[in-house]
Amino acid sequence: MPEEEHKDGSVKDFIELVKRSRRGKLKVYIGMSAGVGKTYRMLQEAHALLKNGIDMQIGYIETHMRAETQALLAGLPVIARRKTFYKGKELEELDVQTVINRHPEVVIVDELAHTNIEGSKNSKRWQDVMDILDAGISVITAVNIQHLESLNEDIEEITGIPITERIPDKILEIADEIVNIDLTADELIERLKAGKIYEKAKIERALNNFFRNEKILQLRELALKEVAHHLERKIDIEVPRQIKLRPEKFLACISSNAETAKVVIRKTARLASYYRSPWIVLYVQSSSESMDRIKLDKQRFLINNFKLATELGAEVLKMKSDQVTQTIMQVAREREITTICIGKPHLSLFQVIIKTAIFNELLKNLSSTETDLVILS
Repeated sequence: MPEEEHKDGSVKDFIELVKRSRRGKLKVYIGMSAGVGKTYRMLQEAHALLKNGIDMQIGYIETHMRAETQALLAGLPVIARRKTFYKGKELEELDVQTVINRHPEVVIVDELAHTNIEGSKNSKRWQDVMDILDAGISVITAVNIQHLESLNEDIEEITGIPITERIPDKILEIADEIVNIDLTADELIERLKAGKIYEKAKIERALNNFFRNEKILQLRELALKEVAHHLERKIDIEVPRQIKLRPEKFLACISSNAETAKVVIRKTARLASYYRSPWIVLYVQSSSESMDRIKLDKQRFLINNFKLATELGAEVLKMKSDQVTQTIMQVAREREITTICIGKPHLSLFQVIIKTAIFNELLKNLSSTETDLVILS
């Protein structure tokens, strides 16, 4: 019976693999706000695809009547939108079924966060895109960073505007490619003033609300971080571990020795800053240093050092164990640490070799790994 279950599981895994390989590829253009040029870039890519003999169709594009973008539509094959009446008005939506029936190699679908008209098969356009991908058609789409579900509260705090149209983070997680259309705040504001984003009547209001320098800078940072996260995920999945360039990640190991701990924290902070890398401060609390045994002044120094580490940008880990070396090595493995930083023992080298079991054990364990050990004086 277990063998049968194993076979079933194996078959299901293989079916899933086959489905994934048949699935269309997803490319997402992301930007910090409207007007950075996402639609323009998608249309440029559409022309390049056609030129290279790729069967490409425009499923849905929103030019917002911007002259430069509108001009790029010329000569591109367009699948007619689905017309529907809603509350007495004729409205247009992406015609998903026609896209699937027509079955181009690539379809361009703008405004990924759009909410479909009531009565549509899917309530959201991202769900339409999933259906198209499942049909084996590749999709190029675009979205602004403020529509990402996990960033919703951050975005509202930055912009002061509630964002009602949102896409789940999983859409970006399954994307094969994410391209950030990046502009400086000054460039974006210049585009707005030149009338390249909104009509003249809306420009002044936009400048006083959404398009303020400090807001744009924060949105730009979020967009850049999201693309960086996607790249890290892609490297983790696709690049074999043995040839992967390891990003630096520091682990500062501290004890209840207040002065040494302070030095280790500050010097590791400097190293992490130099490499622009994340870092962790680890304190392994042995049973001899449990809160009911450790002196109050040592407790106070420890708390102050944790606070210092947090202020300097570290993640602080406190673990209880009498197996200090094993705990350090376990954290180093789990967190993919490249460099462990420790304080210099207050002994001569001969005494260190003879007397400090933890130090010796750490050296022995590290010799079989690619993790570096830095002794900070």
